[in-house]
Amino acid sequence: MESASRDQLLKRIARLVRQNKELEEQVKKLEREKERLLETTVKYKLLVEGNELRGLKVAEEEKTLKFNMVTVLFADIRSFSGLTDEMDSGAVMDELDEIFFEFDRITGKYHVEKIRTIGDTYMCAGGIPEKNITNPVEVVMAAVELRRFIREYEAARRGSERIWNLKIGIHTGPVSATISGKNRVSYDIKGRAVNTASRIQGASERDAILVSVMTYELVKEFFNCEYFGKLPVKYTGNIQMYQVEGLLPGLCVDGNTALPNDAFRVKFGLIQFTDIQEVILDKLERELPDFLFYHNVKHTVDVVTEVELIGWAEGCTDEEILLLKTAALFHDVGHTVSYDDHEYQGTLLAHKMLPAYGYTDDQIERICKIIMSTKLPPRPTDLLEQIICDSDLDYLGRSDFIPVSNTLYEELKAQDKIISLNDWNRLQVKFISGHQYFTATARRLREVNKKLQIERIQSLINGD
Repeated sequence: MESASRDQLLKRIARLVRQNKELEEQVKKLEREKERLLETTVKYKLLVEGNELRGLKVAEEEKTLKFNMVTVLFADIRSFSGLTDEMDSGAVMDELDEIFFEFDRITGKYHVEKIRTIGDTYMCAGGIPEKNITNPVEVVMAAVELRRFIREYEAARRGSERIWNLKIGIHTGPVSATISGKNRVSYDIKGRAVNTASRIQGASERDAILVSVMTYELVKEFFNCEYFGKLPVKYTGNIQMYQVEGLLPGLCVDGNTALPNDAFRVKFGLIQFTDIQEVILDKLERELPDFLFYHNVKHTVDVVTEVELIGWAEGCTDEEILLLKTAALFHDVGHTVSYDDHEYQGTLLAHKMLPAYGYTDDQIERICKIIMSTKLPPRPTDLLEQIICDSDLDYLGRSDFIPVSNTLYEELKAQDKIISLNDWNRLQVKFISGHQYFTATARRLREVNKKLQIERIQSLINGD
């Protein structure tokens, strides 16, 4: 009897053990599912927050993103009827596939997002998924290269004979984009800008690139454009159109209006700087420690502004202005990592970020050298370093010197780097008395006021 009861107990225990193991597996499975769902939620929230920070409005109910400025391109490429009758239809399709494959490469080169192909029409857009101010120039530059490719492709295959007819239409405006896909995200865009670009492409002629007046106003400093005519658009009225001939003479290599030169890249970089600035200022806003009362976003903006002003006054070239502004933008971003070696940390971020914006290795090295020159005490070795050193300490000769210097005092005090306001004022008198602006522009604008600052500070020092 006891043996039977023991056997039943053992069976019950074994059953409970199995059930417990099954429950444990279920719990682990639920925990994995919970983690997956949390990860998905976090990713979506980051996507939403990141897009909102970049100026994109997210409509969660419709699961769409709204972009305020996108440049849409429609390229229609058709074979001339009659000329391809003797060609095998498979050979014609193979050529079209080759052409579209190269179109993908070219648009990708200019950060233009392929939307889709519809038969023999290729559709793409600039300014998505990343908002940027340069997308009209990038899309038109891509269009110019698409046209050059078709010309060279046909010349290599059949000499002067042409079988492909390329017509391009471009328009800039707001769109709504629907996201789809898991492994590879794709976008379907809608809106009046899409319809207008399609209408402009329909009005285009063989081998022509037509842009709307909206796009023209944003690219006319880069491209030679001729007035083409008006296009009636429902609810909008007539839209003026311009035909893009190619790059302006001073922005192309040896008269090749499809090949940009260094002057183009610098001019483009000065516009693109706005996009980089938005990213860095957002990073500073989010990641700077709370005790940085002086080395804040305002200080970075002040230095960026000042290097440009002094740079132009000192006769700097466009490229030098670009290098100065970029160095000024990054010179204090290292404070998000470390206080005492923030200049070096800023150079690390510059090396990481700037290649994606088309800066050359030589330019990045030059920018980093300019950044490091701001480390106190300043010892600039050339004009650009002198300009940023003067800009970084511009407040020494400004009328708002006292309130600005007080923020630096509060910043140092919060880190126990200074004891009393009296000590701080004595330190300032010593520093300003030994300081000298390096550029003629800064000396002319700030040196007189700087002498007054010493008197003002001395009047604030209490005797011990």
